[in-house]
Amino acid sequence: MKRRDFLQYATSSFFLPLILDGYGAKAESSASSPFMKAMLELAEINDKILVVIQLNGGNDGLNTVLPLDQYSTYTASTFRSNIAIPESRALKLNGFPQTGLHPSMTGLQTLFNEGKLSIVHSTGYPNPNFSHFRANDIWYTGVDADKLATTGWLGRYLDQSYTDFPESYPNSNFPDPIAIQISSISSTTFNTNGASGALAIQNPDTFAKIVGEKPVVEKGELPPTPAGKYTAFVRQQQTSSVAYAGQLKAAADKGKNLVAYPTGNPLLDQLKIVARLISGGLQTKIYYVTLGGFDTHSQQVDAADKTKGIHANLLKYLSDGIKIFMDDLKANGKADKVAGLTFSEFGRRAISNGSLGTDHGWASPMFVFGNAVKTQIIGKNPDLKDLEGNNIKIQNDFRQVYASVLTDWLGATDATVKDVLFNKSFTNLPIFRETITATEPLVLGSAVLYPNPSQREVVLESDLMMPGRDKITITDFLGRSHSILGTYLSNSKIALILPDFPTGKYFIRLENDRHVVVKPLMISR
Repeated sequence: MKRRDFLQYATSSFFLPLILDGYGAKAESSASSPFMKAMLELAEINDKILVVIQLNGGNDGLNTVLPLDQYSTYTASTFRSNIAIPESRALKLNGFPQTGLHPSMTGLQTLFNEGKLSIVHSTGYPNPNFSHFRANDIWYTGVDADKLATTGWLGRYLDQSYTDFPESYPNSNFPDPIAIQISSISSTTFNTNGASGALAIQNPDTFAKIVGEKPVVEKGELPPTPAGKYTAFVRQQQTSSVAYAGQLKAAADKGKNLVAYPTGNPLLDQLKIVARLISGGLQTKIYYVTLGGFDTHSQQVDAADKTKGIHANLLKYLSDGIKIFMDDLKANGKADKVAGLTFSEFGRRAISNGSLGTDHGWASPMFVFGNAVKTQIIGKNPDLKDLEGNNIKIQNDFRQVYASVLTDWLGATDATVKDVLFNKSFTNLPIFRETITATEPLVLGSAVLYPNPSQREVVLESDLMMPGRDKITITDFLGRSHSILGTYLSNSKIALILPDFPTGKYFIRLENDRHVVVKPLMISR
């Protein structure tokens, strides 16, 4: 929905108390009010793009985000004096004197000071695993440490959010790949029950040349055997790859990088492709890139200058890469549409080893970046005097970050996120949220819409209903509003028959004399 259309649509109820996904506020007529900003963000949620950056190998978080309030402990000879970053070289963060960044991270320092970077302290999960393979698998799939899964967290999200995904894609409604990984192989993160939900490419131009313009697919019926099913899958992949190749080439030809990209940065090489595709109008929702080399058991720092070395180079790749990428998006007018997160399979031990390095450990910080970031520091510097086996204790479960990104950025429902995370509930972190100040006491109440996504019928449940005085409408992203038929099941519950609309995101709006309730809805046909 365009901002102008949304403002016109919403004007009629600006002075009614409103509940928006659990946040209450009195609506105001100004488009600059916190309420209107929240509503405008919700109205444009279908345009949101997520970029995932994997730091492969296990990043040393303690030399990445520096605990300036505990430097006597941090630099002690019994702690990590042989690799400690000098306090005088730490990059300062506006408003947070207790925390700094590694001196090579000037790009992320700038983003933080502009309010576009969130540091989530000490992320991990209970009973951490120190195996690279197993730890990565836990982060890819979102399982508990003692569980196994064959599907990835983003694969399950795509499976839940897009009907018959990925078998029926591309199609007329979704001609572009919904997820892209800049790699020769797709990560387990995107695995669905049927196949990978991401298209793996190393370069859109090369991909188009290799795949060609026409699929070489033999016709004919296939037997209902494992071999027949496998052959059918290969045929489908061939057909979709060719269809996607055309879309990728068109977007790559149209897109432009409007800032200079230095050479020699492996992460920036990938993000340059992502920025070009976004600039070219590709409607891909999720991009995934990787920066390796973080398994720094030895020679993590230069013995003569601890601000230099392997780890410093990697952090510079990361920091410069994100900053230049965001600058390019800004120059292309796309920065508001993009948010990203970084993760590493585990952190490193708080106490260094004798080889100028660090060994596998527990918690490490995650970064979330983008113009929509609201909270810059989540948690606190790890307590260096309260370790467990030389390990930094976990403050935030990494699945809290996943849940926050899925709901508050990509617009997934709570029910979808719960399914994605194996029916477990994880408290959202205030990465994209801020307190909305009301001009009068907030309305007490709640609203639930289920099932969501839905095909034909949903139930809206709210203690704000006033049977006989409720008006219920459904609105699409073009701002077109339609009445919707419903049957009250009780004074606080109504069953709604959905119109014959195509797959997509909509809003269900309940309005009466005293309240307005707006809930996002995904229709899946």
